[in-house]
Amino acid sequence: MAPRLNSRAAVAVLLLAMVASLLPAARGIWLSIPSSGTKCVSEEIHSNVVVLADYYVINEEKPEHVPKVSSRVTSPYGTDLHHQENATHGQFAFTTSEAGNYMACFWLDEHQEHVANVSLGLEWKTGIAAKDWDSVAKKEKIEASLLSILYCCRFCCGDLVYLRVTLFLNYLFIDVFYLWCRVLSLT
Repeated sequence: MAPRLNSRAAVAVLLLAMVASLLPAARGIWLSIPSSGTKCVSEEIHSNVVVLADYYVINEEKPEHVPKVSSRVTSPYGTDLHHQENATHGQFAFTTSEAGNYMACFWLDEHQEHVANVSLGLEWKTGIAAKDWDSVAKKEKIEASLLSILYCCRFCCGDLVYLRVTLFLNYLFIDVFYLWCRVLSLT
């Protein structure tokens, strides 16, 4: 019975690994922000998906002078989900209400002096990558412990049933053998 439990565990681990490889992960990208104009990124996202993003601005020519940017995030139907002006860094988070193309746009503020090489780092997390894994790990550690205890109990119960049946069959065999020997000795 023990090999059967191990093969189930191996199949479960294999399935979990396959599912995890199909899930979206965090995406980090670098954007070059033009001195005039807008730079946008978009992603096709299903409805009811959590989205988290962090962004920060870097001036490659003068790292001590960080230019300020404005940002806007819109839904597929044009609803503003996030809007921020005059920021060197920022965050946004939302849960999608409809499936479609969600777009984040960034541009340099107009009142700034001309800056040539401005980069923006954007870390965009969707779905399972956006989850708070520290709290999940604590909960899953407890659930995993309870699950392992449950499997041990089921395994022990299975062994007890096997022993009971085996002992019953052994006693039955001994009783039948004893009766057969008695019948043969009487004849």
